[in-house]
Amino acid sequence: MSIQPDNDGLFARVRRVFAILGFLYLGAVILLAVPWFQSHILYMNALKLPWNAHFDAPERHGLAPGKTANIKIQTADNHTLGAWFILSDTTYHDLSFPPPPSAAKLYIPEAVAQRPTMLFFHGNAATRALSMRVRLYSGFTSRLDVNVLAIDYRGFGDSSGTPTEDGLSLDARAAWDWLIAQGASPQDVLIVGHSLGTAVASRLSVGLSEDGVKFRGTVLMSPFSSLYTLVDTYNIFGVFPVMLPINMIPRAANIYKSFLVHKFDTLSVISKLKVPILILHAEDDWDVSHTHSDALFDALLEPYLPPVYSPPASQESWSTQQWNEYHAQLVTRRETRKSLLTRTVIPNFGFMDQFDGSGERITLLKTSTGSHNEVGTLEGVQEVIRVTFFTPEDLR
Repeated sequence: MSIQPDNDGLFARVRRVFAILGFLYLGAVILLAVPWFQSHILYMNALKLPWNAHFDAPERHGLAPGKTANIKIQTADNHTLGAWFILSDTTYHDLSFPPPPSAAKLYIPEAVAQRPTMLFFHGNAATRALSMRVRLYSGFTSRLDVNVLAIDYRGFGDSSGTPTEDGLSLDARAAWDWLIAQGASPQDVLIVGHSLGTAVASRLSVGLSEDGVKFRGTVLMSPFSSLYTLVDTYNIFGVFPVMLPINMIPRAANIYKSFLVHKFDTLSVISKLKVPILILHAEDDWDVSHTHSDALFDALLEPYLPPVYSPPASQESWSTQQWNEYHAQLVTRRETRKSLLTRTVIPNFGFMDQFDGSGERITLLKTSTGSHNEVGTLEGVQEVIRVTFFTPEDLR
């Protein structure tokens, strides 16, 4: 006597699993429409990794003895930010070893006068002591031989307050003002952001550009063009499009995104930058698609391309002549873009697209590896930063 498989029971269990997943998804969508939950998911500042960080002892997180000063920066709205100032290798090697614990703090004015300084804004979650971020500081201070100022935004690490979009901008400006107060020349400061920090870095850079301040440049690592577009393109575990079920309902996505209280819209402001810009992204980034970097680069290139005008009528009613004129405009635009861009292929690493805008070099770097969090630690990426922003005189 053969035993028949219980297909009905199997299908019932499958339906039950999908029903549970559907309810979980619906619950998550509803919660993310609540500002309090939005903020906690966006910033993840409650995730204070590493746990029990020793901010006053950076050596315990891998930095050289006496190389890093643990400092406090006051913001315009009276919040106190925790930050690290890490000496460049050139300045550090001038000290006798082992230097006293307070050496870095004492040498800050000399350090900013001697070497360029990178003002670094990290991504969401964790703190400035996260091991991945410490590896970035080590690479920048050694391979680039620059000082690094890394802050924790309000509500992160040992910084007071609660993070908001405007609040992070105040934090960035406070860090900039602190550097200038220590004697740093604006032209010696390179502004660098990673992930969420790219929106912070962009807003600070735009504000400085509008104030007529000439600084070294801006680097955006693994950026997103805006929070709206990030929601559209974000995939859970790099596989499941988070907005796919909502997009299946007409106009539901736009209605849902109207509940987003944060914007972080770099795309709308990036064209206001008047300094050299490097946008870099790993093609294997599962968190933020590298197409966001394409969008930002295209926004910077757009003012130098001829516009494309469409006839006022719907396409179905265009005449043959109108279609030909429209196609000719597209061809002209494509050829102009090709003439403006210089592509450099770097074997086994990636490629760079570059053009000169308003006398400043704009660069898009795509790497084949590096993921979202590790791309800045790649030696090749650090070399691109070096040749883009630092002259041989800087490296002496």
